Amino acid sequence: MTAIINVLTTIFWGVVVLSVLVFVHEGGHFLAARACGVRVTEFFLGLPCRWRLSRASKRIGTRFGVTPLLLGGYAAICGMDPDNQPLAAPVLSAIHRHGTVSVDDLAAELDASPEDVMDACVLLLGWGSIAPVYDADKGEHPGSAYYPTAYAAMPRDAKGNTIFDGRAFDRAHATREGEAWECPKTPEAFLADERSHTYQGKGFWARALMLLAGIGVNLLTGFLIMMFAYSVLGVQVTVDTNEIGGFTASSAAQEAGLQTGDTITAVNGADVSSFTDIVSALQGTKAGETVELTYTHDGADETAQVKLNDEGLLGITAKVETQRLSVVDSARITWAYIAGTAEGVMQMLQPAHTMEVLDNSTSIVGISVMSAQAAESGPSTLLSFAALISFSLAFMNLLPIPPLDGGKLLIEVIQAVSRRQVPVRAQTYLSYAGVALFGILFIYMLRTDILRFL
Repeated sequence: MTAIINVLTTIFWGVVVLSVLVFVHEGGHFLAARACGVRVTEFFLGLPCRWRLSRASKRIGTRFGVTPLLLGGYAAICGMDPDNQPLAAPVLSAIHRHGTVSVDDLAAELDASPEDVMDACVLLLGWGSIAPVYDADKGEHPGSAYYPTAYAAMPRDAKGNTIFDGRAFDRAHATREGEAWECPKTPEAFLADERSHTYQGKGFWARALMLLAGIGVNLLTGFLIMMFAYSVLGVQVTVDTNEIGGFTASSAAQEAGLQTGDTITAVNGADVSSFTDIVSALQGTKAGETVELTYTHDGADETAQVKLNDEGLLGITAKVETQRLSVVDSARITWAYIAGTAEGVMQMLQPAHTMEVLDNSTSIVGISVMSAQAAESGPSTLLSFAALISFSLAFMNLLPIPPLDGGKLLIEVIQAVSRRQVPVRAQTYLSYAGVALFGILFIYMLRTDILRFL
């Protein structure tokens, strides 16, 4: 039973630490997207799942919620994928002209294949430009593995804004979902307006901001957490005094009658005034040997004969005190951790140090185990550990490997410099290669964690 509780505790703290930090990372993307005027349809704690609790914001339309798969989070920023769908413009206009229409009817009207029309609908759905219509008789429902076969016009005001456009949306004079809305512009101009509210419709600097925002928020969060842990909660510092701070399991000194708070003044007649002195006085003694301790208990001097344990130790621990560092000292230490984490992650790209870094890295198993250990040591230790993980998440995401943020940023830089779009197929293959690489790294680090902890 104890083993089961320990496993559940380890899983709990691992899930808490990773979920919160990944959620914070996605929160950075969400805030940057909204600041750039980009629509965000969903923002969830947990990975995508059909079973979820959520509620749509009445102000910006974004659906906020939580899923059972708590190892992370996600922000559905509109237009992250390439938008080369030639039927997108006529399909967008036709859906709003009809109000609600099926894919088959659109295909017949536009003299196009249902597959091409569906591809255009999927793109527009991802932009927040149209709404899905689910037919229960066909087994369609939110979270299904298949897209619905009919779509509806989004609520629009006179300027064409939707609820996803926030304060720009004139709710009082807008149409309802599924109600026909005639756009005064050409289909191409209508599509261009919709694209301007997506990631793909923004310039290089706005895209870079959205990609780097998650990394920046992780760094800022880790910095503030560590500052709080060091300056407000304080850190545990060992004090070099001759006062007993505590006892180990099966302590020889405790069995002899000594108690926490007693002050040892002599070992075998040699005066001691610090924990270091006590350790020095015991040098040369052997396991099972009896030593004489003179100590003060409640103001009275007492003597005890203590038989050392099998390791030749008294079984006492030094006194520990909580010290709160100044803001300047906390900031200096935190910056040193940030620099050290960045250096460690960057060394992964150097072949001479790659295996060394991987051997010292850890997977979700190791993070869970260390999270539980940190939680047992107190809030300050747990927060400090969480800050270190936050720094690691930030710099790992900065690596120029798709589909990480750094990899996406690299593609954006290449496109900006060359003034040419990187082919969609090439981006897809690079993402597959990146996923495969991280899958291999995960398996390697998981094996290392199992050998290390289990």
